[in-house]
Amino acid sequence: MKRPPFALLTLMMLGLAACQTTLPTTGVGEPDLVTRLEAAPPGAAPGTCWGKHVSPAVIETVTEQIILQPAEITSHGQVLQPALYKTETRQAIVKERRVTWFETPCAADQTPDFVGSVQRALAARDLYRGPAHGEMDARTRAAIRRFQAPEGLDSGILSLAAARKLGLISVEPNT
Repeated sequence: MKRPPFALLTLMMLGLAACQTTLPTTGVGEPDLVTRLEAAPPGAAPGTCWGKHVSPAVIETVTEQIILQPAEITSHGQVLQPALYKTETRQAIVKERRVTWFETPCAADQTPDFVGSVQRALAARDLYRGPAHGEMDARTRAAIRRFQAPEGLDSGILSLAAARKLGLISVEPNT
């Protein structure tokens, strides 16, 4: 088999890379907060900010042997004609894709002082081991993910519920 020249291969890879779309990130694979209302879930209150986590579907390949014709066997147990089988392979969704929207503190509220408080609160729970420098970096997002994961949110974007649980945002009274 003849291989394409290196320059052609490089151009092909650059072309594929240009086709990909990526979300802006603030850490390791974590998208920025969704702050525009048109990108929020239906029914979201104006002026609220939202994060979104998408769990991909889990797909499994299943291979089965299906009998087309049973074996022909004499009354003495001698096989005259072996059974005929057909192999079928299909893909099955084991776990559906899931989109989770969650309310977050707005970007304007996430000042360096607020982020530093998040870092100190996570360090007090032994989830963050870095300095409280007030920057939402990859280490901070990983600690946020570890804090939120037991609650069912596998995201490094700080949810409003997690901020309240950390004691960083006041809990609104029930009206």
